[in-house]
Amino acid sequence: MKLTLKIIGAVAGVIILVVAALAAYLFATALRPSKPVAFQQVAVPDPGHTPIAVDVWYPTDAKPGFVLLGSTALRVASQGPVRGTALPLVVISHGTGGGGMSHVDTALALAEAGFVVAAPTHTGDNFRDDSAVGTSDWLVDRSRHISRVTDFMTDSWTNHARLDGERVGVFGLSAGATTALIVMGGVPDLGRVSKHCAERPEFVCKLRRAGPPLRNPGPPGWTHDRRIAAAVLAAPGLGFTFEPEGLSAVEAPVQLWAGADDQIVPYATNAGTVRRLLPNPPSFHNVAGATHYSFLMPCGLLGPPQFCKDAPEFDRVAFHKDFNRSVVTFFETTLAAR
Repeated sequence: MKLTLKIIGAVAGVIILVVAALAAYLFATALRPSKPVAFQQVAVPDPGHTPIAVDVWYPTDAKPGFVLLGSTALRVASQGPVRGTALPLVVISHGTGGGGMSHVDTALALAEAGFVVAAPTHTGDNFRDDSAVGTSDWLVDRSRHISRVTDFMTDSWTNHARLDGERVGVFGLSAGATTALIVMGGVPDLGRVSKHCAERPEFVCKLRRAGPPLRNPGPPGWTHDRRIAAAVLAAPGLGFTFEPEGLSAVEAPVQLWAGADDQIVPYATNAGTVRRLLPNPPSFHNVAGATHYSFLMPCGLLGPPQFCKDAPEFDRVAFHKDFNRSVVTFFETTLAAR
């Protein structure tokens, strides 16, 4: 009995040490904006569908505290008051299987620079629920989400009076970049997917669900939103579905990024196709050594290995400093006060 108690005590002691060490690590590595940033979470109504969970960052004068979101720690002011007026809005659309926190470092950089940032976790396509992925509703739902979130932020958010509803941008990675193109006026032809996958299979082909081929939506169709005045697109997927004229109506300025070592969305049929089809040439960046997941926030000790692995010579932290600076500058220029 005494031996059992000693073993239990020893195990409990180890657990306490591990928890204490983990807490100390999270506190020491918490993301710390250079200027005060506030954070809150809201639920956006999506009539006929599940409400959309949205993470919101914005400039504030409030003193930051310690906020833990999953395995990510932040030094931000929870529910702090908004600093500034006529602020521009950027909506972030994450990639397949991601969430509102997938680009938190980019969101913080934008908030530091005076933007309000709204990052939805797409219902039906996130790290908890992938029920819509690979179905005909997948991108239809995603594009509607961006417009619903924009509606909410400019009309119903507690601080909506602090926003300039004519200065709205969108940031998207992978399926999020495809989503952004649709919202900006792009019209993909999902009927191309089956033929493309039979001839040139790529990652997206593995996401298709069993059943009938993907079909284009019936009424009301794709959701387009003229309020989107600029977009940053990183490693867009399904670029081939916009052939031959599916991007002809996308006139807003675009900053386009591709990873030179991206094996998930091959350049030729995705970013390269988007670059060629956009009526106004985008500001294009091809990042040497970057993979598809290099555009996700830099990983800490607890990051999922499949999303955190980069080539030994690629420094994701250093890259994101330049990447975020470029994203902020682009939006500052294209969403300048009108």
